[in-house]
Parts: sequence; C-alpha cells; structure tokens
Amino acid sequence: MEALRAILFDMDGTLVDSEVLWVDAIEAALVQRGVAVTRATVVRLVYGHAWPDIFRRIQQDCPGVYPSRQAMEAVTVPLFRQLSRQRDIRIHPSIDLLKQLAGRFPVAVVSGSTRSRICETLAETGLTAHVRLFLGCEDVPCGKPDPAGFLMAAQALRVPPASCLVFEDSAAGVAAAKAAGMRCVALVRGNAAGQDLRAADRVVPSLAGFDADRFWGEAG
Repeated sequence: MEALRAILFDMDGTLVDSEVLWVDAIEAALVQRGVAVTRATVVRLVYGHAWPDIFRRIQQDCPGVYPSRQAMEAVTVPLFRQLSRQRDIRIHPSIDLLKQLAGRFPVAVVSGSTRSRICETLAETGLTAHVRLFLGCEDVPCGKPDPAGFLMAAQALRVPPASCLVFEDSAAGVAAAKAAGMRCVALVRGNAAGQDLRAADRVVPSLAGFDADRFWGEAG
C-alpha cells in the first residue's frame, strides 16, 4: 500500500459554500437577458461542473445569450461578489482540516473555477500560505469527471496518484478522483443537486475531527 503523501482539495462546495451563490448569480444573469429558466435547472447546471462546461451548456441551450464566456463573467462575477459579502460562505471544518494537513503534507486545490477566483478564495479564507499549488479551469483540457486535473496535481507535487487523498463534494469530482487512482472522501452538505457520492471511499457530513491517518489505514 502506498503511503499517504499528498492532499488534494476541491474548492466550491468543499472549502466554501459558494455553489448556491453561483446559482443565484447565473440565474440572474440569464433572466437579465430574457431567458426563462427554473432554479432547479440552474442547480443541475452548476453543481459539480467546471465553469467552461457550465457556459458551454448555456450556449447549447440558449445560443448567443452571451457572446463569450468573458462577457457572461462580467455579469456573474460582480453578482457573486455582492452576494458573498452578505454571508460567510467559508466551510470552517474543511478549512481547519486543510491547514492541519498542510503542516504534514503538500496540499493542492483542484477546481473547476477560474484561477483568479481560486486565488481570491484562498486569500479570503486565509489558505494562500497553506496551499502548495492550485489548478483552475484554464489549466486542464477537460473538467471533472475527467481525471486530468488530479493527475496533473499529483505530477506537479511529484507523488504517485495512489498516494493522494482527495476531498470532494460532487459526483463528478468523486468520479475524477477515482479515475485518477486516488482515494476520495466526499463531503455531503445539503446535496442540493442530489449528487450520487457512493463511489467515494467515505461520505461524511462534515470534515470536523476527520483523522486522515486512521482513514488511510482503514481504506488500505
């Protein structure tokens, strides 16, 4: 059995409870352009998906509603920032665990968000100094459930995939971690989009008190 050598975290839904705010922002951006859309549709669109995949789906369903991804981001990002100022979206047990593990292992964040958004989130959560590297949607050829992001992170950290522990919250993220040959703990928090997390090695309601060494020994 490979020893545990690296920790990989998803961001949205795992470190910050941000996906519901992205649902609000994207729904508002579509309504501004006259698109009749239900909240349930936007929830399914957002949860567990990378931003390029979300925009690609919007373009398929509503051709030309925004001329480019950047044009839509110019609307959604300010809306998201406005909403995030109104509530604390930090998932504190997850943030505390990342800081704890970063004292022993290299930590990477692998997210479907943009690099700029990841950088902002790490600063806002006080995690910048604890994260060795991060990969955003600009860095990978395909979003989750493709394993490319996790494999690239392992390669950059110079560790074999089998020695990596992933923390995720979506079915796509769990599938990506398992396809990469990594062990995965899934965080279920409300599960607004009905994510099927059964492929994870363990599903937990919170990362408070999570013992990575014990988990690794039991999973082995």
